[in-house]
Amino acid sequence: MKTSQNLVSVEQFSNQDVMAYLKLAQAFKNGKTVQLSQPTFAMNLFFENSTRTHTSFEMAERRLGLQVIPFDPKTSSVTKGESLLDTLKTIEAIGLNLAVVRHPRDRYYQPLLDAGFDMSLINAGDGSGQHPSQSLLDMLTIYEEFGHFDGLKIAIVGDLAHSRVARSNMALLTQLGAQVYFGGPKEWYGRDFEAYGEYQTMDQLVATMDVMMLLRVQHERLSQVNNQTFDASAYHQQYGLTAERAARMPKHAIIMHPAPVNRGVELASDLVEAPQSRIFQQMTNGVYIRMAMVASVLAHQGLISATQVEF
Repeated sequence: MKTSQNLVSVEQFSNQDVMAYLKLAQAFKNGKTVQLSQPTFAMNLFFENSTRTHTSFEMAERRLGLQVIPFDPKTSSVTKGESLLDTLKTIEAIGLNLAVVRHPRDRYYQPLLDAGFDMSLINAGDGSGQHPSQSLLDMLTIYEEFGHFDGLKIAIVGDLAHSRVARSNMALLTQLGAQVYFGGPKEWYGRDFEAYGEYQTMDQLVATMDVMMLLRVQHERLSQVNNQTFDASAYHQQYGLTAERAARMPKHAIIMHPAPVNRGVELASDLVEAPQSRIFQQMTNGVYIRMAMVASVLAHQGLISATQVEF
């Protein structure tokens, strides 16, 4: 594996890198352990709400033997006007080896990379930009299901315009040889998506896709007017994966969703735990792919020997 000090975007990953992360994650899933060369400390700085990503990064860090130092933005010096850059300079000076950051600003990480930290940075989501750990866990889930990516038909459906998951996945899936399609409200299908795949209606998509990947509507990023006029029932009927549409999916096809799921909006409630759903498997895979990512950046620092992460 080619280790990196920082992991902030899927643009960093070659196909060989992706497969190395998937193989390492599978090894962790099968019980692999690693040995730290010295006490190692991590902090997860989440400036947006999160359940799955935040918790699974902490689980990954603890499984690898790191000591996790708590951080709450509401009680930090950020409330006094301290910049994100100075916050990270502070925690590095105190002795942190790894910062995992989620922030509402697109590409928040660029000034941090420019600062040249010795500690490592992992991007846990930047605004509507990138979500590399979610993308890799999605790749792991698809790979475990099909054993390859080449030629798979994968639909990404929902609030495309505000989704860092959509942007990360469309790039990585295309690079790996999958055919990407899009669905959802047509006004959210912009030019950046046109370069990666065509738009189809839900009724067109369900008949031929290998993977139906649903996205929630990100109300926190919509205008007040759009939120006031949003009709969940109408959205579900036009753009959602209803039980009737799911019945027309190919028998081998699977349902994915990065969660949280708004049941009855983008996805019928009964489909969340249906046999073709891989939503909770995605969450399980998230722990192991994040272990692989954390182990990679620690190996780059020499805190884990490179031989322990080679694939």
